[in-house]
Amino acid sequence: MTALSNTIINDDCREALKQLSSESISCVVTDPPYNYEFIGRKWNHDEIQRRMNRIQDSSTLVKNIPYGSGLAGGVRNPRWYKRNRENVIEYVDWCKEWSRELIRVCKPGAVVAVFSSTRTLAHVQVALEDAGFYARDVLVYRRHAGIPKGLNVQKKLEKEKDINADDWTGWHTCLRNEWEAIVVVQKPLLNNYIETIEAVGLGPFKAILPDGSFQSNILEGFSRGRDEKFDEHCTIKPASLIRHLIEMFLPKSGKHLVLDPFAGTGTTLVAALELGHGAIGIEIEERYCSIIEERLKIQHSTFA
Repeated sequence: MTALSNTIINDDCREALKQLSSESISCVVTDPPYNYEFIGRKWNHDEIQRRMNRIQDSSTLVKNIPYGSGLAGGVRNPRWYKRNRENVIEYVDWCKEWSRELIRVCKPGAVVAVFSSTRTLAHVQVALEDAGFYARDVLVYRRHAGIPKGLNVQKKLEKEKDINADDWTGWHTCLRNEWEAIVVVQKPLLNNYIETIEAVGLGPFKAILPDGSFQSNILEGFSRGRDEKFDEHCTIKPASLIRHLIEMFLPKSGKHLVLDPFAGTGTTLVAALELGHGAIGIEIEERYCSIIEERLKIQHSTFA
């Protein structure tokens, strides 16, 4: 299939990518599932909502991500660690499946930027490299806030009437998480940057900012606008951040296509359209595809 501008495909990306022509994509910006241990269940809207609904009236501090996975708690015995490792292997294998098709559809020099958690970024990068991509960087997307998670050891021991509880003041089972990773890889160049630029118009990064400063690999100061609060999806990234990534990796030319194989509610497609690029979104959840269509209609009317 020849890639068309602003196309939405409702399917599993592992199958949908096979429909796209080889070397038709100039840039990929995507936000796949982070492997929050959906053991024995599907990564879909109904399962996410089921887990989120369970904690809305609880003391859980973060209520906009799914909790209650098969490995969220339990005794840390050999069986638990074995299941954990099996889950990681399954996740990496899944990433490798779509990565192999992704490198086929990308042009030489195309940059692929994949959001990931601090725990799973290595798994995603290894899968992409195994497919043939070259690792370029890991960007830090620093959020405006981070809430501590995990177990407060002192409070747990106090509940158990342990007389040594105060010895564990300030000890928790994890750190406050204030950032998400963006794994940046690139399809191999055609010998060098200049030859690749001449052939497909891709390769380098837009590194100088409007104020003359050099682009850092720490991205901060991005927040969601009032028109971006979609209750249907729990992990929407700020449109301003996605626009910034596309501008960083893709020159304006009117001939490039941006791909998001995990389109969610379509922020990457909207950002690409706003910047004058065509875009293809693949999304497995039909209800999200309807949201994407509405957002694209609004965007088209804005520029009409």
